[in-house]
Amino acid sequence: MKPAPSLAQLCRDLAEGRTSSETLVEDCLARIADPAGEGARAFIKIVPDQVRAVAKAMDLLRGAHAAPSPFAGIPIAVKDLFDIAGEVTTAGSRVLADAPPATRDAPAIARLRRAGFVVIGRTNMTEFAYSGLGLNPHYGTPLSVWRRTEGHAPGGSSSGAAISVADGMAHGAIGSDTGGSCRIPAAFNGLAGFKPTARRAPLAGALPLSPALDSVGPIARTVGCCAALDAIMADEPLDALQPASLTGLRFLVPTTVALDDLDMEVATAFASALRRLSAAGAQVVEAPFPEFAEVAGINAKGGFTAADSYAWHTSLLNKSEAGYDPRVAVRIRRGANQTAADYINLIAARHSLVERAARRLATVDAVVMPSVAMVPPRIADLADDEAYSRANLRSLRNATLINMVDGCAISVPIRNGGTDAPVGLMIAGPAGADHRILAIAAAAEAVVSAAPA
Repeated sequence: MKPAPSLAQLCRDLAEGRTSSETLVEDCLARIADPAGEGARAFIKIVPDQVRAVAKAMDLLRGAHAAPSPFAGIPIAVKDLFDIAGEVTTAGSRVLADAPPATRDAPAIARLRRAGFVVIGRTNMTEFAYSGLGLNPHYGTPLSVWRRTEGHAPGGSSSGAAISVADGMAHGAIGSDTGGSCRIPAAFNGLAGFKPTARRAPLAGALPLSPALDSVGPIARTVGCCAALDAIMADEPLDALQPASLTGLRFLVPTTVALDDLDMEVATAFASALRRLSAAGAQVVEAPFPEFAEVAGINAKGGFTAADSYAWHTSLLNKSEAGYDPRVAVRIRRGANQTAADYINLIAARHSLVERAARRLATVDAVVMPSVAMVPPRIADLADDEAYSRANLRSLRNATLINMVDGCAISVPIRNGGTDAPVGLMIAGPAGADHRILAIAAAAEAVVSAAPA
């Protein structure tokens, strides 16, 4: 099967007349509408006539040599967390259905539309972005690409965003990442997912989970695709991503927390990835990362996500809690048990954690670990609340470590890793190291994500 095109390939095809925006959009719309596919669960809203009109306009601009960027006309999906002018932002919930429509695009989305990307639709998500598994009782749950007939979780919270790209219903997607919400669904579906430094892209116009931890990131087919989308949202020049040389790079594999309780498939694929990175010239060193051991204790009362979300949701919960996913409501309500002193102490503890972790990260080129400790669980096995809670915590664990130390990280798929399960390799660095981490990831991708021969 011919691999799905990268954004760079689509740019070339558009520029050289091998395809058009209208063709790309019609193909995506057909996949979304396919009753045998996941479109009805991956998307919460699409407006086909509007999308077609934008595609036609982009083709006319390109024909007049006035396309706003090389990406003009490429369809992308947007998580239902971001404001789009004229549409209601429901964040995967029913309780916001009567909210007024947004009056303007979220800045990150406005920048993408200014570049000519066509927003194909709003994608499904865990309600209010509060889970790493991606289940949604209101709009249905799109299924992971892995052994789809068995019904595996897509990863969350940007579930529909990942499935839209994996199934060719969009050629890139925008999500958010508070504790892995881009990287987990990317890992669960054989994609790349980037969590940038939190302050890199504007959070305005995105419904918050935790402003202390939230970030805006892309899910796409390659590291280069993620880098392009990230640069546009960060309002930076569209310079071509140059992969780093792996020779001599020093990679730290943290033996603290990140390697605990791995599924066999994850451990096997991760070991394979490390061998290939070493063979390509990288120095792979296993060592403790003591700061990671502190994260669970810091978050013992629900951490920033519970406190921040409870502050935002208090009035809405009191009015409409019956309309919430009970598994989301119970996690938000944990914030009610935190005192002002708890929150002040939480801020101080994280500040210390970030400072010490940054010093440790400065001694290596990148930290590498499994993106997620587990393979996508079967949705049927998550019916029990206790089983769901255990799986949710495991899905979030490794990714959350990077959010808590204010880092940046990308998940790239490990292929030919001795298993057919989707497993992600996370490559991470300190805040502000986004360009360097993307360059390293592009090099690693060529080694660990090569398609099977």
